[in-house]
Amino acid sequence: MTDTRWAWPTEEIINAARQGDPRAIAILLDGSHAHVNRFARTLCSTPEDAEEATQEALIVLYQKIGTLRAAAALASWMFQIVRHECIRRSRLALRGPIPSSAGEHSVEDLALARLEVEQIVESIAALPADQRAVLVLRDIQGLSGKATAQTLGLSRAAMKSRLHRGREALRAQLKMSSAPAVCANTDHD
Repeated sequence: MTDTRWAWPTEEIINAARQGDPRAIAILLDGSHAHVNRFARTLCSTPEDAEEATQEALIVLYQKIGTLRAAAALASWMFQIVRHECIRRSRLALRGPIPSSAGEHSVEDLALARLEVEQIVESIAALPADQRAVLVLRDIQGLSGKATAQTLGLSRAAMKSRLHRGREALRAQLKMSSAPAVCANTDHD
């Protein structure tokens, strides 16, 4: 029995939604929500921003599903939308007032944390698409190596190779930008 908790909606559902089938669109939105929200929570500074970014991504999905070129590109497309929204919200937060929930953190600490998140997000976005997809599913979404390979239609060896190259490229990019190394996870599941 296959664990479908981590599976995106099927290609059949995605294609039907692209053609405007209202039932397929509803299934697509429902089936994408958890993935998009999980990703947003890893990128946005606050749970509120993550929820707003999730909603924005789902609105864009609803409005523009017909423009999606290939069903296999859905996850990557959605993560791009969330990434842009989280960066936008991070930039707005840097300009706006600091929330009262800051507690014991200083204004400087919060600003630095937001800048680090933005650097990480931009560094992930700069990775080649094949490496970015594996890294996001494996390290950010927390999928197992087997589930990541299956989701992307890759062999385990190809998935591991792309993941390794993606992690190395991300480490190098973050080192150049003086951000802390966040990809110390070296398990090869």
